[in-house]
Formats: sequence, structure tokens, C-alpha cells
Amino acid sequence: MRRNRIYLVALLIFAMVSCSFAKKSFDDPGKDKNLVDLISYVLKRWHFNPQDINDDFSENVYNDFISAVDPMKRYFLASDLREFSEYKDKIDDEIKEPGVKFFSLVYGRLMKRMEEAKAFQEKLLKKPFDFTENETIDRDYEKLNFAKNVKELKERWRKELKFSTLANYDIKLEVEKNKKEEDASHKIKDFDSLEKEARESTAKTYVEFFDLMDDLERKDWFSIYVNTIVEEFDPHTSYLAPQDKDRFDMNMSGKLEGIGARLQKRTEGAKIFEVISGGPAWRSKKIEAGDIILKVAQEDEEPVDIVGMRLDDAVKLIKGPKGTKVSLTVKKVDGSIEIITIQRDLVEIEETYAKSAVVKKGQRTFGIINLPKFYVDFEDYNKRNAASDVKKEIERLKDQGMEGLVLDLRNNGGGSLKTVVDMAGFFIKDGPIVQVKSSIDAKEVLKDEDSRIQWDGPLVILVNELSASASEILAAALQDYKRAIVIGSKQTYGKGTVQNVVDLNRFVRGNDGNVGALKLTTQKFYRINGGSTQLEGVKSDVVVVDKYSFIDIGEKDQENPLPWDQIDPALYDLWDGYIGYEETINQSKARMANNAQLKLIEENAKWIKKRRDDNVYPLNYVEYKKEADADEEYAKRFKAISDYDTNLVFNSLPYEELLMKKDSTLQGKRQAWHEDLSKDVYVEEAINVLGDIQLNNIKKKKRSVVKG
Repeated sequence: MRRNRIYLVALLIFAMVSCSFAKKSFDDPGKDKNLVDLISYVLKRWHFNPQDINDDFSENVYNDFISAVDPMKRYFLASDLREFSEYKDKIDDEIKEPGVKFFSLVYGRLMKRMEEAKAFQEKLLKKPFDFTENETIDRDYEKLNFAKNVKELKERWRKELKFSTLANYDIKLEVEKNKKEEDASHKIKDFDSLEKEARESTAKTYVEFFDLMDDLERKDWFSIYVNTIVEEFDPHTSYLAPQDKDRFDMNMSGKLEGIGARLQKRTEGAKIFEVISGGPAWRSKKIEAGDIILKVAQEDEEPVDIVGMRLDDAVKLIKGPKGTKVSLTVKKVDGSIEIITIQRDLVEIEETYAKSAVVKKGQRTFGIINLPKFYVDFEDYNKRNAASDVKKEIERLKDQGMEGLVLDLRNNGGGSLKTVVDMAGFFIKDGPIVQVKSSIDAKEVLKDEDSRIQWDGPLVILVNELSASASEILAAALQDYKRAIVIGSKQTYGKGTVQNVVDLNRFVRGNDGNVGALKLTTQKFYRINGGSTQLEGVKSDVVVVDKYSFIDIGEKDQENPLPWDQIDPALYDLWDGYIGYEETINQSKARMANNAQLKLIEENAKWIKKRRDDNVYPLNYVEYKKEADADEEYAKRFKAISDYDTNLVFNSLPYEELLMKKDSTLQGKRQAWHEDLSKDVYVEEAINVLGDIQLNNIKKKKRSVVKG
């Protein structure tokens, strides 16, 4: 089938690069230079829109790298920048004839300045702060210049530390006042005591911060540098260091092999902050959030002390293949020390996957499916994936008498292209779903060629500004067919590009270790109507304001996005299963225009935008408290947003009810989700629209609606 060609693009790239690059050697000690050489080679030949690597390109990399490593301008001095600027127009030359002098200079200076900053903050936090002085701090770092000298830099640190301590002081004082209200005999601590405690809290935060910075090795900073180079091509091209590639694969599949726990770095070890429901640690009933892992031992091996170890390295020791055992020396929440042995297993990250609920409105029954991402197992598509899961949920909802379906793609950043094509086919008889074009090939039209329809009833798709990529393909296709009514933001994210992951280890000779992978943009998506989803995204049929409406978060707000364009439309027939499609949309628009809850959300969104744009804060406690109290008082008017009640009833499906009897964690998650849905004005309107949609029952009888 022609459509299968599109899924083999990455393999073709591998083959072509292997042949073309056979005479290049990466065996010399300069691995950094070789990595830059290899990546630039791949980008120039297979990126959708290769950039000219010239002086302008060089200056952009220069600015972006400095901003990436010192975004708050609290390490480098103006004199450092003058020294660095020698390379402003030379980075392109270093890429063409591989060199890393610029990176090495900046990295070395950064390490030196960080050590100096560590000493600054330690010394500054030994002296009490005066919260009666009338001074302010401007935290608009983009407009801030680099400090002229060490004195100015220290002053910058002083204000940052004072600001953090002021916030800590305010919290501690409020705690004391609350204790006084509960117990009249409680004596509120004096200013000196609270100020000291606040400084100690700030100091602890910075100890942990610099501890994390100390964990970063040269290779970590070099990954940042490489990414500033590749991101000049477009925002979605990126270098994946070995550990990042592992995370990428896990995020896309929603699976990992290990014990099933999320960890945080702490000075005393690795702290467990979440035990993943259903995983080995959860099943053992011996591990809980708050426990601290001190040592890790593989089967029949001596334990390794992980106190002070990089979190990534500790995680590598704890993770391992399914069926193997790991022994953890754990400091329990109660302070006791235990050695706990756990057999590793495949862990599924439940919140990654599709979930559904039955929605009751009066005597009518509807369904909602929430899809966080279009997940897939890259090694075996027949294993769990987004399309197969959604198919199951549709059938389960149909068994409950579903009369209409809401597909919630809000905050869904995308994922597997194949799952989108398969999923769209659940709602139409057959036909094109998306057009894909590379810089060197003619367009491919990816089609649903299965005439079976999983669901031919009313369909609404919910989107917002963070619905991207694959989400936009699905919403666009079903909108173009007039199969679904799209409700949400003015437009979706606007990511209309295709990325493929190239394993760079395929091109490295010898035993140089894992060099990672390159995720590069190779193609663009086009709707079946011919327009690209790039930049413009998908415009909702019914536009509703939300908390993101006035914040710059879309593709158009990123650096170096590819442009919008269009190609010829594909051949497709509009869905003929609805009567009064446009009338339904107009009825919804009228309801939304007069919705008091949405007007309050809009006011809140504008207020959030205003607060984000105000970067000047008082360092005088009286003024600080005055502003904080004013904000708190104004924010009270928005409490009604979370108090809203749709009067809709949400229930889990029978199979999940059985699971929840054995899993209280899952039960808690579903109850929280249902509670959020019951306050969701967007879901409420989606259900209203489903109720308004009139089916063309004459046409419906002619369709083949299948189960299974």
C-alpha cells in the first residue's frame, strides 16, 4: 500500500546516511566535534527546510546558547560577553570545520561563575534582610543587561535572595497568625526569628539547586549547545542525548521497565514522590511516597551507595529488564531502615492512556473519551496504542447506550501519525485523512481504507491552544468532512510538521558509546482541504475563551517556525449523516456568547496575562503584603469558576469499576477526574451540542456500523 511508504521514511534516511557517510570516521578522541559534524550532515541533507549555515545563523546560535545557560543573567558579566562575542560570527565556521572552541570557552566560564555565585549566595544569606527599605526588583530578565562588574552582580543576587526570603517570611508569618487564631495562647514568633527561618528556607532551596547543577556534567551542557544549533532549523528539531532518547520512547509508549516509582533528587538520596499505580513497587506494598532510597543492589551483587549520585545514574541502577530483581536500602517515612527486594516488571503510565466516562444528562446517556496523547509502541504497533484503546472505549460506551460522543483532545500534544489515521477511520466510511509532503517527494495522501464505521452518531471534539500535531490532524480531518463539531480555542497550537527520529549510533564506527539520536523535521502536514495546520492550527467551529487565550504559547510564538502554505485539496465527500449542522453550531455560539461562566473565565485570563506582564516587585514587606492582599482579594471573584456545577453526572465504565475495587489509587484519580468534568463548562457545552445534533436517519440505515 502506498500509505505504508510514509512510515518507512526514517528507515530510508538511515539507509541513505549509512551509504553516503561510509567514508567519514568518528573514531578520533574529539567526540564533541564528531557529533556536531554528524548532526550538521544529517540536517543539511534530510531536514524539510535546511538552513544556510552562515554568519546570521551563527549569531542566532550565539544568542540562544547564552540565553539557555544563563537566562536570568546572574552568572556572566558584561566582560564575559565581550570575550564570547569574538565567536558571534564564527560558530558557522566551527560547524562546517568541526570545532567546539566557543562551547568550551562558555562552559568553562560558566563553571567558574557558578562557583562564585554559590559563594555569593552563601555569604549574603548569613546576614538578615531589612524588609523596611523601599526598593524593588525587576524580574524581566530578557530586558535586563548583564552585570557590568562583580559588585553589580552581587547586588543582583542580593535582591533575588531577598525576594525569595520575603516570600518565605510572609508564608511563615501567616502560619503563625493562623496558629494564633486556633489557639489564643499561642505566642507569635518575633520578626528576627521568622526572618532567620525564612533565610534558612531560602538557603536550603539554593543548596538543592546548586546540588542539581553540580550533577550536570560537561556532556549535559554540550547537549544544550547542540540543541541551540539544531533548533535554528525549526522548534521541533532536537538532539536527544542517550537518556533523553530513553525518556522519549517511554513517553511515546507510556511504558517503562522498572519498579514503577517517580524519584526526586535529595541530598540524602533519591526520594520517592509517587508510586505508580499497578507497578511492582505498588504491588509490593512496601514502598510509599516519602521513602528515601539510600543504596541499590542488583541480584547477588554488593549494594551501591547512591547518596550524592546524579539522579539519572541512580535511576539507571534502579531500572532494569522485566523479571530481574533489585534490592533497595530504604529509609522509611518513620525513619527506620529496610532492605526491600522488588522484581522489576513492565510499568504502564496509566495517565498517558485514553480514559472514558459515561455522562448522564437527565434521561439521556452520552460518552466522553479523554486522550492525553497519541501513544504507540514503536517496536510493535500491534501492542497497546491510542487507536486500539479508543476503539475499545467506543465499544464499551456503546454497550452503555451512548447517544453521542465527546472526544477530548485538550492539552494533547500529539504523537503517532499512524494512530491518527486509524482513529479517524472509526468515524467515517473511508477516504483521505491527511496529506503529507516532504521537501523531495510528491505529496502522500494517507487514507482510511476500511469501510467499517465504529461510531456514526453525534461527535464533538474539544481542543485548546495546547492541542497540537496529531490532535490537529484528527480535528482538521473530521472538521473538513463536517463529521464532528470542534469546540475550543480560537485556534489550536499550529504544529503542522512531521518529525522522524534518527539513531545516530548507526553511523559511528568503533566503540564510542551511545551518542544519542536526532529528532528532525522531514515533512509537513496538510489538511484534506489543502491548507496546512502549520502556524494557523485548527480554528474551532465554536470558539470559547479559556485561561490560555491571552498567553503566547502557540507555534507562531516560537522561534524559527516553518511558514504556513497550502497545496491542492484531496478528493473527499462531505459526511451526510447530519441535519442542521450549521444551525447546531450557531445555537452553540449563541449559548456561549451569553454564558456568565465564560465571561468570568475571560476576565480571569486577562488578569493572569496582566500579572504575567508585571515584572516589578516591591522588596518592602508592607508594600509586598499590600499588593499580595490586593491580588488575593481580587482573585476571590474567580472562585466561582471552580464552584461551577454543570449538573451532569459522570460514571466509570463497568470494567473500570471492578478495577477500582482493588485499586484505591485508581479510584481516587477517577473521582478527581469526574469532579473536574462536573465543573467543566466546555464539556457541558459539548454535551449540549450532542443533544442538539440531528441525525439523518435515512442515511444512517445504509451505513455499516460494526462492533469489535
